[in-house]
Amino acid sequence: MKSKFEETALTVAESLLQIKAIKLDNANPFTWSSGIKSPIYCDNRKTLSYPKIRTYIRQEFVKMINEEFGTVDLIAGVATGAIAAGVLVAQDLGLPFVYVRSEKKSHGLTNQIEGVVESGQSVVVIEDLVSTGQSSLNAVHALREAGCNVKGMVAIFTYGLPEALENFKQANCILKTLTNYDILIKKALEQNIVKDSDLQSLVQWKENPKAWGV
Repeated sequence: MKSKFEETALTVAESLLQIKAIKLDNANPFTWSSGIKSPIYCDNRKTLSYPKIRTYIRQEFVKMINEEFGTVDLIAGVATGAIAAGVLVAQDLGLPFVYVRSEKKSHGLTNQIEGVVESGQSVVVIEDLVSTGQSSLNAVHALREAGCNVKGMVAIFTYGLPEALENFKQANCILKTLTNYDILIKKALEQNIVKDSDLQSLVQWKENPKAWGV
């Protein structure tokens, strides 16, 4: 019998594959901006164009926040990919919303956090995708510097890379996601998007992305 998490994770993974928000191609890998070769490419902003999927993700985020973190004062989205999802979640919960840039603006008020933040507020951060976790955790650090109590982060998808797990551990930040790389591969195998012969290579990529395909 599947757990509630696995049921949700498989549903989200199926949706992401269906709308090609996530693409898998073991034979013709993608190149990330960091230069890493990868069999997977993810653009979860595509979910915003599909009302049923967008609504499901919002509802599951709200459930996750209520169950894992309880009462919070503020929802923060990581710019730019998680701004829209964060607004939807904040609206559903009836909470204020802010978004956090990757760095301070070089002009004007030089804000990194856009919106109203008060010291002592408890916050959950919304993210669309976690790779190494560095850019996601930049938002956490900025909110903490502003005096916020960051209860944790929720994201649509994580690759589950060892580097990310270590980065979140070092930052003492809880990460919860709707689905993940392992679940996605399981669903992709079920739907014949990838073959059994691809599985070993896909697992090896997750274990050491920088060495994969070199």
